[in-house]
Amino acid sequence: MLGIFGGSGFYKFLDNVKEVEVETEFGKPSDKIFIGEYKGKKVAFLPRHSRAHNFPPHKIPYKANIAAFKKLGVRQIIAPCASGSLAPNIKPGDFVVCNQFVNFTWGRDDTFFHGSSHPRNYEISTNSTKDSDNVIARLDRAIQDGPSVDSPVEPANNSWWNKVAHISCAEPYCRYLSDLIFEVCQNLRMPVHKDKTVVVINGPRFSTKGESRFFSEQDWDVINMTQYPEAILAREAEICYAAVALITDYDAGLEGNPDIKPVTLDEVLKVFNENNEKIKKALFEVIDKIDENRDCPCHKALEGAVIS
Repeated sequence: MLGIFGGSGFYKFLDNVKEVEVETEFGKPSDKIFIGEYKGKKVAFLPRHSRAHNFPPHKIPYKANIAAFKKLGVRQIIAPCASGSLAPNIKPGDFVVCNQFVNFTWGRDDTFFHGSSHPRNYEISTNSTKDSDNVIARLDRAIQDGPSVDSPVEPANNSWWNKVAHISCAEPYCRYLSDLIFEVCQNLRMPVHKDKTVVVINGPRFSTKGESRFFSEQDWDVINMTQYPEAILAREAEICYAAVALITDYDAGLEGNPDIKPVTLDEVLKVFNENNEKIKKALFEVIDKIDENRDCPCHKALEGAVIS
């Protein structure tokens, strides 16, 4: 199954969907998950901020969102998101496929692996099934079979949540998905850039001119508020993840160009809505071309990363 996280104003792109309510050990996801089919392929869609846009970027339940997709059997995630440009050659209305992020957020719970010090140490069955030694299989069982809130919870020394992991994040985005998105956008004659770096800020405010100048001077390309920890949590859950950023603005303006004004929310929503049909068209093409059953290194991201 393919999963799609929607950004601002983007939760209506599928027709004839059913709503599914998913509970996870990390609470409820941002909203109900909408599951439909396109050309015989199942697609799960979750509005990142909720349909009512109740969650600002720093309050999105990122762990619950990823865990809910994992529980449903999602193997690949595409994440459209509104972003600002930090470079004059990347213009509003362009699309950007990122291959790196730089994290400037703070206070977000950004890992499933909190070790034995974490209070949520739930007992997980390790019955003698062939996947009992697989970390993600145990994560799945924890999500599905976690204890009732009405019953006492006993700490477990052999709990999955007791583990410590140091996962590689050198290549945080799935190369296969990223290349496919770029190819589709090119074929549709959409202005698209690839292999760019997104700097992720905490929000919900926009940048100062000083901050924006600093980010630009580092040769970072775009700025966003939701790529972290979404991308790294998907990697910890061994799900392929790729982001396609729709450029809506020039952040706090471009140095030396007084005609380009700092970003406003009205401008972001205006540009995003104007390009909604383009995003929809690109996503349907990606869904049509994607190999759902492809074995990917992303699905083995935890190999050698977990300390037993």
